[in-house]
Amino acid sequence: MATIVKAQPGDNAGQVIRKFKKKVQQDQILTTIREREFYKKPSVLKKEKLTEMRRKNKRRPR
Repeated sequence: MATIVKAQPGDNAGQVIRKFKKKVQQDQILTTIREREFYKKPSVLKKEKLTEMRRKNKRRPR
């Protein structure tokens, strides 16, 4: 999956780089790379999912 940012006429290098950074952040590319950097066992993934659900339920108003 390539991230393409086209420079408009009159855009300088700084503006194009800023657009690229914003696009990468919106696509959540860096977060997925960090998650996949190391292997997580299925049991660890399940435990993280359960703790996330508990945290969300705790925040939810009744």
